[in-house]
Parts: sequence; C-alpha cells; structure tokens
Amino acid sequence: MSLRINTNIAAMDIHRNLEINENAADSSMEKLSSGYRINSASDDAAGLAIANKLRATGASLTVAAQNVSEGTAMVNVAEGAANQVESILERMKELATQASSANSTSDDDKIQDEFQSLQAEITRITTNTNYDGTTLLNGTFGNGISTTTGFVATSGMTTSNITINGAVQGVYTIGDAGGVVTMTDGTSTQGVDIATATAGTLNFSLFGISLTLNSQHTTGGLAGSTITVSAAANGGVFQVGSGTSNDNQIGVQLASLTLSTLGLNTASVANPSSALTAMGDIDGALNTVNSVLGTIGASVNRFNYTYSNLQTSIENMSSAESTIRDVDMASEMTNFTKDQILEQAGTAMLAQANTSNQNILTLFH
Repeated sequence: MSLRINTNIAAMDIHRNLEINENAADSSMEKLSSGYRINSASDDAAGLAIANKLRATGASLTVAAQNVSEGTAMVNVAEGAANQVESILERMKELATQASSANSTSDDDKIQDEFQSLQAEITRITTNTNYDGTTLLNGTFGNGISTTTGFVATSGMTTSNITINGAVQGVYTIGDAGGVVTMTDGTSTQGVDIATATAGTLNFSLFGISLTLNSQHTTGGLAGSTITVSAAANGGVFQVGSGTSNDNQIGVQLASLTLSTLGLNTASVANPSSALTAMGDIDGALNTVNSVLGTIGASVNRFNYTYSNLQTSIENMSSAESTIRDVDMASEMTNFTKDQILEQAGTAMLAQANTSNQNILTLFH
C-alpha cells in the first residue's frame, strides 16, 4: 500500500460525491418550497415549454369564459326589453280590437291617445336599450352582408335570398354540384342537400347563414359565389376560444324592433277602419318580436353550453399543466431525505479521509 500526503484521492472522491448530494438536496428544497417540479429551464426545458403553452391557453380560455358570461348578460338585457315590447304589442292589439268595433266610437280619441303612448314607449325602449353603451335593438347590433359575388351573374339570385344569424366576419365561398350546396370559410365546410331543404331554404348552421333558392336556380349556378360578412355599427361577435379561426367565435344577430321595422310607425286606431288595419300590422309585429326572442333564446342556450365546455377545458388544461410543472411532494420528500442522509454521511467520511493520512506520522518514530 502506497502512502501519499500531497494528493488525498479518497478525500477528493468523497468531496465530489458530497457536492452532488448537496446540489440534489438544494434542488429538492427548492421544489418542496415552491411546489414546482420545474423551477427553471434547466430542470426540464421541453416540459417548461409545454407547460407554458398550456398555462397561456388556460389563461386565454378563462378570459373567453368571462366573455361568454358577459355575452349572456348582454343578450339577457335584450331579451328583457324584447319581452316588454311584446307585452306592449299585446296591449296595442287589445286597443285596436276595441277601436275597430262600432260600440267604442265615442272613445276612439282616448284609445288613440293610449295607442300613441305605447308607440312612443316602443321607440324609447329600442333607442335606450343598451349594454355598456352598445345599443341592442335598433338594428345596429351584429354583422351584416357587405358584398357578394356571382349571385346575379350565375344564378339570378340576389342578397335578398341570403339571411345571416350570428355569422362572424369573413368570406364564405359556395360550391354547387350534384344536388348539394356547400359553404366554406376556408377552414370548415358544410354541405346541405337541396332535396332535403324546406321551402328551398338551405340552412348552413355552422356559419349562421341561410340561402333560399328561387325558381331561377339551376344545378351548379351558385358554384364559386361568395358572401362577405363585415361588422355593422356594433359587431355582435364574441371570442369564446383561444384561437383565431372562426370556430373560436360566436356571432349574435339582434334584429331591429323599431316602430318602422315592426311596420307600426304609421299605425293608428283613430277610427274603426284604421284600427282594423292596425290589427293585421300588429300581428306581423308580434311575429317579428317572437322571432327575435327565439334568436335570443337560442343564443343564450349556446352560450350556456359553450361556458360549460370552457370550464371543462380550463380544468383539463390546468390538470395537464400540473402534471408537467407541479412536484409530487411525497416523492420529492423521499429524495430530499435520501440526499440529506447522504450529505451527512459524506461530511463524516470526508472528515475520516482527511485524518487517515495522519497514519504516515508513525513512520517517523
């Protein structure tokens, strides 16, 4: 056995292992104190990148869920106002029915006064119903058709054949072959069989657009036609996802309930003849209001389903991020305890290695 004093190999080896155990214990303490398995890129670079993307997506979806809640609140405001308009129309129908009968001729002026007051109230409601400054029921809320191409030239159809209900901004291209009309926004595509259409109306529910075919339509006549949807005065589009494609948005279309739209701006019950005409006009107005209420109800239901789906997605995103980023406390505590024991043992052995060379002194006796 050789005895050397200038280089203590045993002490160097023990010191190296001691440093390794100290670093491992320090790392375990950092993880235990923060709760994270990944505290820096050096811990797991790939895992950190994935966890950061999941965190960003989860944060975006949380805001999207808030957008849905606010969108629901907005259309609820519109529903409350539309319900009031419907109630007013019911009263107007009663007044028109009363005024159209000969037994109320002496009271026609009083009936007309109330009728005009109710007309003024409808105007006030549609003018002042707003959400955070956005007017909801005067026809300016939602997107509209800005341009079309190919309709008149190839099919004889015009924009009057197009109805939008919640379509988001973008260009929609139409295909027409083999008895099936398709529509695409460049990302998604939906086809509708003409044979199954009701009254010639093709409902592209995926995009919130309907086409009503007329007698001039022939197979292939709509191929290549486009519809461009742009924002109206108040675009009714809500961001409900973390992406930029159209399927991350929900559009809401609220039709106008103004007197002129309802066809009641010139209605009168001043005499039986005008009252009888007003009765028919009010029936048409009731149909319009009920259609708007149906749209609002469908939008609220969709928002509710979207919100539930977002909450599930947020939960799953958080779970996925936690799996990658968070530390298993029990497992890490086991590692920490092991490293602590090895550190203590290494310190004791280093002391022994540093004193072992003192045996060389016995050679000088």
